Amino acid sequence: MAVALVLTGCTHGPRRAEPGSTRPAAGSAFQPGAEGIGDPYFPSYGNGGYDVAGYGLKVRYDPSAKRLTGVATITATATAALSRFDLDLSGLTVESVTVNGAPATSARNDDELVITPATGLAKGARFSTEVHYSGVPRPISSPELGDNGFLATPDGAIALGEPESASTWFPVNDHPLDKATYDIEATVPSGLVALSNGVPRGTIPAGAGWTTWRWSERSPMASYLSTLVIGKYRVDQATHAGKPMITAVPDSLPADGPAARSVAATGTVIDYLATQFGPYPFDSYGGIVVSDDRIRYALETQSRPVYGNTFFANGVNEGVVAHELAHQWFGDSVSLARWADIWLNEGFASYAEWLWTEHTGGQTVRQRFTAEYAKAKWTQPLLDPGKEGIFSPYVYQRGPLAVQALRMTVGDEKFFAILRAWTGERRNGNGTTADFQGLAERISGQRLGKFFTDWLSGSLPPPIPR
Repeated sequence: MAVALVLTGCTHGPRRAEPGSTRPAAGSAFQPGAEGIGDPYFPSYGNGGYDVAGYGLKVRYDPSAKRLTGVATITATATAALSRFDLDLSGLTVESVTVNGAPATSARNDDELVITPATGLAKGARFSTEVHYSGVPRPISSPELGDNGFLATPDGAIALGEPESASTWFPVNDHPLDKATYDIEATVPSGLVALSNGVPRGTIPAGAGWTTWRWSERSPMASYLSTLVIGKYRVDQATHAGKPMITAVPDSLPADGPAARSVAATGTVIDYLATQFGPYPFDSYGGIVVSDDRIRYALETQSRPVYGNTFFANGVNEGVVAHELAHQWFGDSVSLARWADIWLNEGFASYAEWLWTEHTGGQTVRQRFTAEYAKAKWTQPLLDPGKEGIFSPYVYQRGPLAVQALRMTVGDEKFFAILRAWTGERRNGNGTTADFQGLAERISGQRLGKFFTDWLSGSLPPPIPR
């Protein structure tokens, strides 16, 4: 994520099990799944007792009524013997729920949808849940984090936000620990586009005056990285390195303006970053610019980042493009396991801006490090910055400093070997700071405990590596 006021520009891979019985093993008892996945910052985010394999979403949005109707088919595996389980869903009305084709009962508990299947779900059982729902979506408001989620616009809508947004437009296990694949069909009035993640699967007529846009993201994706952008956009469909490249800019912005020219650099930036971080991890590329004044940030929505037009107010800005595209490796393919480790996302994405600037003939990484170190503030930790601090300036300022300091400590060869091992070994999974430190120590052959404490948690300026 890039914030306009800040920037100038435990492994948990997908778990899969074989189909199982709906009856528990002898001696076991069905229990309710936990109401949260266990993140200390956000206790209600996500849910326990199951692991989602994939979401099949079919939504229809009417901009004139601001009304969404949807059917979500969620395929999952029970990781405990479940008498009931929760999904996260904010504000929408549930009409019916089935589990494995049989009617299930449901109840609402604030933003929790509590589902009780007709029979218990044994540990290891594969099951499918279908939820029919509708309503006028609303964003989630937080005094610390602002508005996130589904925003109606004059000609459509934007579903976007971090650390949560998905639950405002579909039922979901809303935490990065439960990544899943997505098949998304969005039906909108003809003449509008409906943009989302992954590979485009084409459009089909959906009755008089309506069109369905289809998208498929086959790499596991954290739920907050899903997006849906509906409206009047110029869409450019191309192929880059054998994969589809989809970029879009609102009709209201110039076709040759700074926003369009910035996202047009996507392929060039990706190719450079791949030389630093390893192979690009997804099956498609792209970027979407939105002109709504409420979106004053950019977000690394998987395979297709979304950029608020505020980043291009002063001209072409390839730095923010480099930032969000770096997240495709750091944050998207390798996702955090807990929000306290947000620096693993933002530190490396901010560092990618430094790399891109140097690559294009601007300030060198060493020069940028020296300048930023001189003005950095060390009063707030980079690691575990607190719920209210996950998008604070400190994360974006201290993050790339720590990354460069690691490079200076272990040397270029081992530094880039560490980055490529991190993105390769943990592709499609999750990681913690302890995991990253362990990898860095293994590859560098150095003990780095004091280094990570000084640069991530210390309250005094750390010594500059020599």
